[in-house]
Amino acid sequence: MSNTVFLGNLPAWVTADDIKSWLSAENLVADSIKVIRNPETQESKGFAFIEAPNVEEMNSIIRRFDRAPLEDRMLRANPAQPPKSKGGPPVRAVGPMAGSAGPGMDRNKRMRPARDAAGGAAGAAAATKRKSNKPQPTSAFAEELAKAL
Repeated sequence: MSNTVFLGNLPAWVTADDIKSWLSAENLVADSIKVIRNPETQESKGFAFIEAPNVEEMNSIIRRFDRAPLEDRMLRANPAQPPKSKGGPPVRAVGPMAGSAGPGMDRNKRMRPARDAAGGAAGAAAATKRKSNKPQPTSAFAEELAKAL
């Protein structure tokens, strides 16, 4: 199990040496400190990872720095989560168009329902009904509505 602390909401000027000095001032120990930076600009992304030697030290770092004020912001400290995978398995197409992506469509891109001007999913409910394998009700009203559409 990892003893890594996520330290977030940092100002852009904060360096690993700054964090190291803060930890030393509080008699806290870290095996390593990594401030995450934009690879192109080298500007801080506003968060860092602190590797603690054990769970007790990790919890002490979290208690000390979570919601600690720095300038006009509150720092966030919590146990780091494992990184999410960036690429999962490709999306598998299902339905009548499964073999062809269509003009200008990448096969691995997910199709999204069309949006109306208000941002809602236009026709999403109708598309769901069309895909349903359930027999549709055959009332006189439903038949007239189907003709009108």
